Amino acid sequence: MATMESLIGLVNRIQRACTVLGDYGGGDSSFSSLWEALPSVAVVGGQSSGKSSVLESIVGRDFLPRGSGIVTRRPLVLQLHKTEDGTQEYAEFLHLPKRRFSDFAMVRKEIQDETDRLTGKNKQISPVPIHLSIYSPNVVNLTLVDLPGLTKVAVEGQPESIVQDIEAMVRTYVEKPNCIILAISPANQDIATSDAIKLAREVDPTGDRTFGVLTKLDLMDKGTNALDVLEGRSYRLQQPWVGIVNRSQADINKNVDMIVARRKEREYFATSPDYGHLASQMGSEYLAKLLSKHLESVIRARIPSITSMINKTIDELESEMDHLGRPIAVDAGAQLYTILELCRAFDRIFKEHLDGGRPGGDRVYGVFDNQLPAALRKLPFDRHLSVQNVKRVVSEADGYQPHLIAPEQGYRRLIEGALSFFRGPAEASVDAVHFVLKELVRKSIGETQELKRFPTLQAEIAGAANEALERFRDDGKKTVVRLVDMESSYLTVEFFRRLPQEVEKAGNPPGNQGGNPAGNQGGNPASPSIDRYTEGHFRRIASNVSSYITMVSETLKNTIPKAVVYCQVREAKHSLLNHFYTLIGRKEAKQLAQLLDEDPALMERRQQCAKRLELYKAARDEIDSVSWAR
Repeated sequence: MATMESLIGLVNRIQRACTVLGDYGGGDSSFSSLWEALPSVAVVGGQSSGKSSVLESIVGRDFLPRGSGIVTRRPLVLQLHKTEDGTQEYAEFLHLPKRRFSDFAMVRKEIQDETDRLTGKNKQISPVPIHLSIYSPNVVNLTLVDLPGLTKVAVEGQPESIVQDIEAMVRTYVEKPNCIILAISPANQDIATSDAIKLAREVDPTGDRTFGVLTKLDLMDKGTNALDVLEGRSYRLQQPWVGIVNRSQADINKNVDMIVARRKEREYFATSPDYGHLASQMGSEYLAKLLSKHLESVIRARIPSITSMINKTIDELESEMDHLGRPIAVDAGAQLYTILELCRAFDRIFKEHLDGGRPGGDRVYGVFDNQLPAALRKLPFDRHLSVQNVKRVVSEADGYQPHLIAPEQGYRRLIEGALSFFRGPAEASVDAVHFVLKELVRKSIGETQELKRFPTLQAEIAGAANEALERFRDDGKKTVVRLVDMESSYLTVEFFRRLPQEVEKAGNPPGNQGGNPAGNQGGNPASPSIDRYTEGHFRRIASNVSSYITMVSETLKNTIPKAVVYCQVREAKHSLLNHFYTLIGRKEAKQLAQLLDEDPALMERRQQCAKRLELYKAARDEIDSVSWAR
């Protein structure tokens, strides 16, 4: 069967570890707080109710700041660790982890200084707790949270909202179902006006979690006593009431030792005619043991749920560690292998985008299906093939000697001029696909979870991929421009073979269609000479050129996408990082290590995650090792 010390000591150790790792008061919200799952004791009372004296009596040391008005202005999380008899007492603060305080007057000063550091020297309060651990053979294993005293009015230097602010702060602790409430009330005041009891009744209406403590029993008016309260007749709680006799102000002024004060307290109750029959159930020593025993029973009841929560959190932490990645090996070969694996992971995601496994690749098709046809439709062929421009081009092509039958040179110049317009849409298609590929590189790097650890390698891969895409774009532009130039360099022969026949048809008079008169083997040049320079003639030329350009446009609309895919998309799929792989293989071990230089924030996150994982596993092992009676 587990002892009280082993169970409560276990909880104290876990709470201490949680505190050090930041799980309490600002830890990672993605994990359930182990601290909140563990029981603790919150000390609640009005100002000057004797809270500080009760805590000092439990600890057996004079270590808390004193004064008038609001003294406790930040929560004090006090963890008591019982040590072996004869060992020296000392205290440690979380914010000063490497410093031990054996002088408890210095502990008091540090509490005051740390409070002032955050709140200033005025009467402001702060919800940020101070964490203090005390190791002593004279204490029981216990965790207590000393909270600012409840008040009814704001004093000078305090905001008007101070009353509500303090109550809201206290509620954040006492509303938790695992919190044991130590409600401190002075015996020389009516219990019906007790701020602590009023608040405890609201958050714990059944009284299961509330322990009532009456202080200042020795300061009651003569002839009166607090038996009605202590025996549960005035206000009944499920837990017993405990009376406390604190040190008098004279004792405090004389620096009376707390151990001596405890002895005087025992003598007071033992010799009191009013409380003698309750002497064994009164006093700070009894209160500490009572709280410890109750805490033990609560822990026993909570162990199954705590174990379940720990196991769930371990699973979450291990998943997080897998997500963050394990530490990198220092061996150069292992580092090179890691870099290549990361590159392959990125390359795999990039290909998934292109092939449709992830979104984005369809935008390449959108360039060919929408942008290219739209750009071709907007080309200024109407202006280029207007009657005035056709007449000007044909005339300039003829020079001093007009054409005889079909204006071949004029046709060629018109077609070459029209074909030059195709260069713009062709190059624009290359640039549009290049932009899509660059965006897919950026997205793929962001979606490669393993790469997030290494911002330097991320930048190197992005740079290498973009350099490769630039080379592919240059090849793509050269290829599509060649396609346009090829159309310009050799016109389709059938087109020119058709033209003289059409001109001849147009020139022959009725009755002489389809042939030339005898002796006129040149194709009847005299008859159509009048029609050759009319507007209708130039319109026919424009129509013929337009038909040819339409044919070429349909051809380029099919061949440009083929060239772009072959030069850019295909190369990106098959050889995006080939040059980078060559460079990586030549790097020295130091250069490889620089590429695997992790983001410091990520390294810190992994370290914290590893520490939490170690904490939770140790907690699980400790709980498993502690057996108790069922």
